[in-house]
Amino acid sequence: MTKPGEDVLLNYMSWNDHFRMLRAMTPLRFFNATGVLASYAWSRLTGRLWSPPMPLSLSVEPTTSCNLRCPECPSGLRSFTRPTGNLDAALFRRIIDQVSDHVAYLTFYFQGEPYLHPEFLDMVREAKQRNIYTATSTNAHYLTSDRARLTVESGLDRLIISIDGTTQDTYAAYRIGGSLEKVLQGTREIVRWKRELQSATPHVIFQFLVVKPNEHQIDEVHQLARELGVDEVKLKTAQIYDYEKGSPLIPTRERFARYRMLPDGSYTIKNQLLNHCWKMWHSAVVTWDGKIVPCCFDKDASHVMGDLQAMDFRSIWKGDAYKSFRRSLMRARKEIDICQNCTEGTKVFA
Repeated sequence: MTKPGEDVLLNYMSWNDHFRMLRAMTPLRFFNATGVLASYAWSRLTGRLWSPPMPLSLSVEPTTSCNLRCPECPSGLRSFTRPTGNLDAALFRRIIDQVSDHVAYLTFYFQGEPYLHPEFLDMVREAKQRNIYTATSTNAHYLTSDRARLTVESGLDRLIISIDGTTQDTYAAYRIGGSLEKVLQGTREIVRWKRELQSATPHVIFQFLVVKPNEHQIDEVHQLARELGVDEVKLKTAQIYDYEKGSPLIPTRERFARYRMLPDGSYTIKNQLLNHCWKMWHSAVVTWDGKIVPCCFDKDASHVMGDLQAMDFRSIWKGDAYKSFRRSLMRARKEIDICQNCTEGTKVFA
C-alpha cells in the first residue's frame, strides 16, 4: 500500500521526466517529428512507402561486453557472431554531429553493459550539450559512489536499472552471476547523489523482467522501489528465443507473457505481426562499430542498413537498403526473421 501523498509524488516525478523530453523538442525536431508521423500514417494507410525525413530517436551501443550471463541475452550467452568491442568516442561524435538537429531522444544501450565503456559518461555529456534527452539501461553492478556522482553530474535524464527479483535466489535465477546487493547499493548511491547535488536527474526506473521464478514478487519490487526512493517501476515481458515448446521462464500469469499456450500444448506469440512497424519510421540502432540496424530485435546485426564508417547517416536512412526493408515488412512482416518474436504493434498486458 502506498502512503498518503506517495502516488502524487510519483506522478509528479513521472510528469517531470516527460517534461524534460518535451524540452528537447526544438522547432526543427518538432518539424521533423511531424514529417515522421505523416509519412508513417500515409504509408500505413495506402500501403505505399513514404520514407520518413529523419529519426526522432536513436539507440547507440557503447559496448557488447557484459559481466552477467543472462540466459536469453546474446551478451550473456556470449553467442554473438558479430565482433565484440567498444564504441569509439570519435565515431560517436561524428554520429552526433550528423543527427543532433533532428534526434531528440538518445538511448545509450543495445547489448552489453554501458558502464563497462570507460568513456560512457563523457558521451552522455556530449549528447546533453546538444539538448538531447538521454537514457541508458544498466545492471547497476558498477554504480560505485564515484560513478553514481559522475552519472548525476553528466546530466543523464533516465537511468533504467534491471532488477529481476527481490531476493538473491530469485534475482540470480535470471541474472546469472549477479548480486542483488550490488544492485541495491548502486541504487542507493544514485538516489543519495541526486539528493546531495539537488538534481532532478536521472529519473530512476526499476525494470522488472517478469519471468516464472519472480512473478510472485511484483508487489514486493514496487515496495522496494518506494523504500529506496526509486522514481518508477516498469514491468517488462521476457523474450524467449525457443518459445514454441514452452520454457521454464514463461510466467504462469499469461498477462505478463509475450506468448500463449495453444490447445496442443505448444506456444505462440501473442502478436499478430500486422504489416506495419512504427519503429522503422521513428528510430534506428547503431552498433558499437558503426553499423546501422533496423531495431533492437536485430541483436546479431543480421540486417545491416549501412556502415557509418563509410557513409553518412542521412544517406543510409534514405538509402535503398532501408527502403527495401520497410517495403518488405509492409508486404509480409511475418517473413522477416527478426520480426517473428516482436511485440511492436501489440499490447502485451491485458
